[in-house]
Amino acid sequence: MRDGSMRVIVVGAAGRMGVALRTALRDWPQAKLVGAIDRNANEEQGITTDLEALLPAADVMIDFSSPQGTANNLAACARHGVAALVGTTGLASEAMAAANAAAAKIPVLIAANTSLGVTLLLELVRAAARALPADFDIEIIEAHHRHKKDAPSGTALALGRAAAAGRGQELESIMADERRAEAARRTGEIGFAVVRAGDIVGDHTVLFAGAGERVAISHQATDRAIFARGALQAAAWLAGRAPGRYEMGEVIGFKSIT
Repeated sequence: MRDGSMRVIVVGAAGRMGVALRTALRDWPQAKLVGAIDRNANEEQGITTDLEALLPAADVMIDFSSPQGTANNLAACARHGVAALVGTTGLASEAMAAANAAAAKIPVLIAANTSLGVTLLLELVRAAARALPADFDIEIIEAHHRHKKDAPSGTALALGRAAAAGRGQELESIMADERRAEAARRTGEIGFAVVRAGDIVGDHTVLFAGAGERVAISHQATDRAIFARGALQAAAWLAGRAPGRYEMGEVIGFKSIT
């Protein structure tokens, strides 16, 4: 980092999170925006499409773009030795493979949600799933704005994986399929309920329901700025670290299960 400032490139700069990040950077004296990338270039706003050209001047890339470009963005960061924080959701296996390959050369953090509160929620869910008996049903209820396309959300799936990990399992093996109205709930399944309405920023509740009692752990986001602030804190933590894969739980210094 030059002159003590973290030099940041924002990818997906014209999207909701990209705009929130660029706004947050104005009030973040320890960081400097050195590049804004988006497939919809806007020279008047300083937005370009050429990530490769800007990477030599950066310490960290923060990517909130589309899943289709993530693998190439990670490979470019690896070529230039730039740390990569990816907040894009809906990543395919190609992007995850690219993350593992890049992590041999640079620090990589992929986060379904960069909120510090959601990061804590994930660890609490993991711990609760490990502590409660297997006959407690787990349901994840999530709500987002009407324009969000992926369902369940990346955060909801991350919560499902955290709950499954607490039980020593993979989510894919116990994720509830859509069932007919008369089909009974199977023991050990993790279910999802999705709401898409209005301008909801993001609500997530994980319900552990047993016989005669329920435990609910929730997080509500009312301002998209929390994701931008969390991403900047995570980027500052990530920049300059040794190559490898990292998680948001490490950023807040709390991982309930290693």
